[in-house]
Amino acid sequence: MDRDKLADFLRRSRERLQPGDAGLAVGPRRRTPGLRREELAQLAGVSADYVMRLEQARSSQPSTQLLAALAQALRLSADERDHLYLLAGHRPPAGALAGNTVRPALRYLLDRLGDTPAQLITDLGDLLAQNALAEALFGCVCTIAEPDRNIVWRWFTEPTVRAAYPAADHENLSRLRVADLRAAATRRGYDHAATALIERLEAASPEFTALWQRHEVAVRRESHVRVHHPAIGTIEFDYELLHTHAEDQRLRLFTPPPDSPAAEALDVLRALGPDTAHRTHRPAAQVTASSESPRENAPDRHR
Repeated sequence: MDRDKLADFLRRSRERLQPGDAGLAVGPRRRTPGLRREELAQLAGVSADYVMRLEQARSSQPSTQLLAALAQALRLSADERDHLYLLAGHRPPAGALAGNTVRPALRYLLDRLGDTPAQLITDLGDLLAQNALAEALFGCVCTIAEPDRNIVWRWFTEPTVRAAYPAADHENLSRLRVADLRAAATRRGYDHAATALIERLEAASPEFTALWQRHEVAVRRESHVRVHHPAIGTIEFDYELLHTHAEDQRLRLFTPPPDSPAAEALDVLRALGPDTAHRTHRPAAQVTASSESPRENAPDRHR
């Protein structure tokens, strides 16, 4: 909590807000710029004395409920509200969720990434879109029902997906997928989408249920993978997960490591095009190895 900066921000925000903007009547002899402390206290449902102590940097740490009331009373924007929370020593509320809606700018970006396989996924693991090179590498999911285009769901329910990975990695990858889903569900406050997916997985997979009960948490951000394509063989990638403007969408990039033959392999894959993957098999790509070893990347068993 930064009491001095919090006090300054509250005072200046109060002075910038005109009574009429807050739905208050303006008297004929008003000299105070903006809202009075008493008026802000009335709008926020707190005492005027507490507002005074906040603005004088003498208060205890305000709760998130009080911060929400102050932000609403002061008509703060989303950026200003987040700034208020951070100054008070709290994490800001979660941002807006985009769901399955893909912004045109993200579709444009995917199409412009012609040299890099890229996919747009939700934090729960739903595949929303991918560029042509990713489709050539991993295959098209256009024949898969939309509710089933989920990475976690396919891992625990489709044997053909799991068979593409080395058997020695299955346990670790299962734990990582469940731990990452746990983190996403918690960030969402176990909303309808997260709860529905978890309940569906528990009904379909005893293995998922057992892992879910372990309450392990580990967010997947980057890794190193080798992908096997039936037409050109094994390709080595660095995997990076980038956050988008939306709280619930991520951009997955598969880039060639420096000084590796992966760049040349991608040139061949680009020339072959997506149809090669469609004709050879589904799914088009098989991860044959990964630097995500169980010891290095598995959730801590003792947390």
